[in-house]
Amino acid sequence: MKNNTILDQIDAAIIISANIEWNVIREIFPSVEVNFSPFGEWFIENISIISDENNVEKKIKVIYFQGGWGKISAAASTQYIIDCWKPKLVLNLGTCGGFKDEIDRGTLILAEKTIVYDIYEQMYSSQDHIDHYTTELDVSWIKEDFPVKLVKTVLVSGDRDLSYEDIPKLKDDYHAVAGDWESGAIAFISRLNRTPAIILRGVTDLVSKDGGEAYTDVEIFERNTRGIITKLVQILPYIFKSSKFL
Repeated sequence: MKNNTILDQIDAAIIISANIEWNVIREIFPSVEVNFSPFGEWFIENISIISDENNVEKKIKVIYFQGGWGKISAAASTQYIIDCWKPKLVLNLGTCGGFKDEIDRGTLILAEKTIVYDIYEQMYSSQDHIDHYTTELDVSWIKEDFPVKLVKTVLVSGDRDLSYEDIPKLKDDYHAVAGDWESGAIAFISRLNRTPAIILRGVTDLVSKDGGEAYTDVEIFERNTRGIITKLVQILPYIFKSSKFL
């Protein structure tokens, strides 16, 4: 792809962050024509939806984009996508860790707010900087008639796996029940560009006072990631059918 060249405009961009999540996407779409960016692979797909008004089929042109893990890659790849393709809607599909006794493993989360919590300021106010990167997401337009339940809640993001010692503060200060690495950066960059964003993540594993389930058994994360990413891809037509932006 040529630098600074906008390709054919797409309807929606689907950002996949972690490598294991992208591996599942490639299993779901084994025969696509794969292209490459500085961040990883990408490909174009058309998703069919049926209009409720006149029962007419509509094709939604989407890009699946491997954005990379962590806030740096997440922010940079989101800006790259917006600059190159001008999507009407940005979606991040992925996984997250949950707080034991606050949310169940396998829950699918639709983020109403994202918070970047791992900012430690020693000269001024850490909270002021955390507030700066906090993003409210408008999900009011998403209809409730989904084949699976979506839980609307807060997602906290940090360039680190969840630590049990942080959980009481995350619960008390932000009413959080789950955390990830990238959603805060993706939501923030989308907001700066005035591009609507949707964050959909599923809980693969739980963290408690006994530690993280996946920290000592990574197969739990890998196995549950496959099921969660597959479910999220399957509900995309319902998201697009509800969208007021497409």
